[in-house]
Amino acid sequence: MPRQADEYAVHFLIEGGHREEVRFADIKEFQKWYSNVFIPKADEHGFINVPIKNIQGEFMVIRPVSVRAIRVEPIFLGSVERF
Repeated sequence: MPRQADEYAVHFLIEGGHREEVRFADIKEFQKWYSNVFIPKADEHGFINVPIKNIQGEFMVIRPVSVRAIRVEPIFLGSVERF
């Protein structure tokens, strides 16, 4: 059975070279946000909310059209903390 990631770090490469990271509890949560929120507005200049996992009720706000790349990284905490 393949290992299950503890969470997923999603890295955004934003126009101008800015980089931001948010975390999702599981890949399905990210896929749901990506397909229901990001993709429908991918060509728009208006802001969309990106949920921040560790801070209840706080969001990162981005313009989807300015996102140049998204990288999804599985995080395996195991016995060694990565902080």
